Amino acid sequence: MAASLRCITPSDIRGRVPDELNAALAARIALAFVRYTASRHVALGRDVRPSSPELARAIGKALLAQGVSVTDLGLSGSEELYFAVFNGEAAGIDGGIMVTASHNPAEYNGMKLVGPGAAPICQTNGLPEIVRLAAGMTAMPDTAANPGHYAKQPDKSAYVRRILDIARPEQLPPFRIVVNSGNGCAGPVIDALAPHLPFELIRLHHRPDGRFPNGVPNPLLPENRRDTSEAVIRQRAALGIAWDGDFDRCFFFDEKGRFIESAYVVGLLAAAMLALHPGAAILHDARVVWNTEDMVARAHGRTIMAPSSHALIKAAMRQSGAIYGGEMSAHHYFRDFGCCDSGILPWLLVCRLMAEQGQPLSALVAERIRAFPVSGEISLRLKTPAGAILNTVRSRYADGVVNESDGLSISYPDFRFNLRPSSTEPLLRLNVETRGDERLLHDKTRELLALLQPLV
Repeated sequence: MAASLRCITPSDIRGRVPDELNAALAARIALAFVRYTASRHVALGRDVRPSSPELARAIGKALLAQGVSVTDLGLSGSEELYFAVFNGEAAGIDGGIMVTASHNPAEYNGMKLVGPGAAPICQTNGLPEIVRLAAGMTAMPDTAANPGHYAKQPDKSAYVRRILDIARPEQLPPFRIVVNSGNGCAGPVIDALAPHLPFELIRLHHRPDGRFPNGVPNPLLPENRRDTSEAVIRQRAALGIAWDGDFDRCFFFDEKGRFIESAYVVGLLAAAMLALHPGAAILHDARVVWNTEDMVARAHGRTIMAPSSHALIKAAMRQSGAIYGGEMSAHHYFRDFGCCDSGILPWLLVCRLMAEQGQPLSALVAERIRAFPVSGEISLRLKTPAGAILNTVRSRYADGVVNESDGLSISYPDFRFNLRPSSTEPLLRLNVETRGDERLLHDKTRELLALLQPLV
């Protein structure tokens, strides 16, 4: 069994089906999860992947047989699962399992585990113990004398109300917006929200389809942005939004169809939240920091840097009391949403910002892009251990200010870069930023790639 657990990552469970993750293994991991957390009522959600219904059925059946009650959300996004857990505490829900592999290809699947209040279970707070328990199971435990209670909960109305209460979009202008669900889970939520929104929504790749006929829903990949960009231009839309498979990340396109790097969206949302909560703390990751730090300082807030990872960011949100947290990967976390990430709140809040300032998105970010240009995240496929590569880079840039809180960050007065291995894929990720110098950005990015490419 231990040899089978190749699907464990630092933040969740994720692997190729059925070689690395299958129904039997998913059931054992679920049982190990409730044994470790002592959960007695688990919310269960699943994404659109062809393997998700089978995995979810196996998990639900195993939990019920052990006397654990299951509230089954059916097809849902990760944030719907989080909401069901933190909103359902009074009803006794004390854990959650989301069957998803997010933006990975269709042949992959995974499990996100959360405890009471939707607090994430990860490498630092229980996942290794759950893995050991699952690895030690040589057979399924005996059936409990009293099976758990099973209830379907496909209704999205409570979740929709929470989103509307936070974003308050009712009085916004009737923006025309392209919404690209990527054939993932976002479509049904957009349909549930639409009657409450003043916008004209242009739906793209809207129908859930786990075969992903229009490409893997990962707008971080430049090749996956064209459809949204072209639709914005063709429809003369004010904004374009695209999501990944479980819609816990959203990506922005301005009215000219241009992709907006998440580094600038984090700064916008930080300023918007500080306008409502003066002096509050804002959390951000280490990949790209200068624009966010500058915008938060201008808004009289405080910045806190945390390691990249949805589990670690959520833990830091809870510990620090930050009002908002943003990652370069397009995860956005909100204290008012249980310190969880949401792919729906950010675009509604940016629409509010556009209306309040009377400017299109391109104008809101133009000065920020000039002041702090960024390379965008560059992914290099790893064939050699990342540690040796980081050591070489550290030696090459030994005269800079080094920070190793999350990968390797090295800063100089006029440029900075972060290099970190992915926790879920064999990739090394590079981000470069400068202070108002596009030429320096180009030169340093080229210099770093020339150093890295022979090493990877």
